[in-house]
Amino acid sequence: MKRLTAADFDPEVLKLFDQYVHGQLDRRAFLSSAGRYAAGGATAASLLASLSPSFAAQVVAPDDARIAASFVEYPSPHGYGKLRGYLVQPAHAHGKLPMVLVVHENRGLNPHIEDITRRLALDGFIAFAPDALFTLGGYPGDEDKARALFAKLDQAKTRADFVAAADILKHHPGGNGKVGVVGFCYGGGVANYLATVIPDLAAVVVFYGTQPPAADVARIKAPLLIHDAGKDERILAGWPAYEAALKANHVAYQHFTYPNTEHGFNNDTTPRYDEAAAKLAWQRTIDFFKRHLGGQA
Repeated sequence: MKRLTAADFDPEVLKLFDQYVHGQLDRRAFLSSAGRYAAGGATAASLLASLSPSFAAQVVAPDDARIAASFVEYPSPHGYGKLRGYLVQPAHAHGKLPMVLVVHENRGLNPHIEDITRRLALDGFIAFAPDALFTLGGYPGDEDKARALFAKLDQAKTRADFVAAADILKHHPGGNGKVGVVGFCYGGGVANYLATVIPDLAAVVVFYGTQPPAADVARIKAPLLIHDAGKDERILAGWPAYEAALKANHVAYQHFTYPNTEHGFNNDTTPRYDEAAAKLAWQRTIDFFKRHLGGQA
C-alpha cells in the first residue's frame, strides 16, 4: 500500500491537524472542521487516523545487538519522587563518549523518540531521553491520552526536570563531559530554553521549536543548529525576532529552512514526514554534534 505523504492531504487539513496536535483544537473541533475537506469516501475520522502516528516500523530495534538500552530512574529535583528516562549507548564503545539529551514532543517518551535515542547511540553517542509524563504514570501508549496528560503538567517543574536530566547525563561515568541537546516540536522549545539556563551545554539542536524570549538570548553560550519547516507558519513567525537577538548577542547559530515541508517533517511515523529533508537535517545534526561534542564529522 502506498505510503501517504503531506501532499495527499488538503493544506487546510494539515493546518487543522497542527492545531489539534498542539492543543488549539480538541478532537471534536478537528472532526467538525476537517469534515468539509473529506472526499472520495474519506471521513473526518479517517483523515485523523491517517495523519496520526504509526509505530509499526522502527529504524533501530530495541534489542539491536549494537546498542545497550535501559530505563533508568533518578530523584526529582522537587522532592516529589522519581523521574524516568531511556538511556542508550553503543554496546562496544572504547573510551569516553559524547552525550546527547533527547527532548520529546508533547506526547512524552513514545516509541518514535525511543527510536531516535537508539539512532543517536548507533552514531556513537550516549543518548538519554527523559519522559516528562513519568510523574503522571508515564507515556500511556496512546497519543491522544498522552496529549491530554501533557496538559496537566506543571511546565515550570517539567523544565526543571530536564535541567536535572542534563546534569545527570553530564556526570555519566562513560561520558566525556560534553553534553548536547536535541529537541523536537515541544522538545525544540525546551532545547531553546535549556540553552538559556545551562551555560556549559556544548551544542543545541532544535527541530521546529518555539523560540525563547529575546531578553533571555544573551545567556546562550552554546552553538545552535535550528531546523524549521518551510510551511510551518506558526514557528517561522517567531524566527525574525529570535535571529535578531542571536545576532545582537553574537550567538553562534545555523538556521536551515526546508522548502515545502510541514511541521514535524523529521517524524517518520506520520504522513508529514519528508524523507529527503529528514535525512539531510539528521546528517547535519550528527555532524554538528560530532564537531562540538567530540568525534569526527
